[in-house]
Amino acid sequence: MTPTVQSLDHLVLTVADLNVTLAFYTEVLGMRAERFTPADGSQRWALRFGSQKINLHQAGAEFLPKAARPTTGSADLCFLSDTPLADWQAHLDALKISPEEGPVRRSGAEGPILSLYLRDPDGTLIELSNRL
Repeated sequence: MTPTVQSLDHLVLTVADLNVTLAFYTEVLGMRAERFTPADGSQRWALRFGSQKINLHQAGAEFLPKAARPTTGSADLCFLSDTPLADWQAHLDALKISPEEGPVRRSGAEGPILSLYLRDPDGTLIELSNRL
């Protein structure tokens, strides 16, 4: 029998500027910035939300092991939210952030979703979604 995985523990984003990234994800998306010390004793930053975590690597100073071709702005991330997209749009408007697209209907991992698209400071595509 083939072994299986059951969930995603964390993912890594390579970013151009840690401070700008931390500000965006905390102020715009409401995530929590967390400084942590892994077993190797280095100091690292992560973004926490729900039971998930995004670890951050500074471009050009990535921690090992790392992606084969770490690149800023190369990710496409979809985040589920219980907050209605109309509230997200008002929040983004107040921050003078213009969504690229949406709301539009899409297919999520567990069924239909309604999505709003924007980009983080590195150009990573961010999809904010409500389950339908």
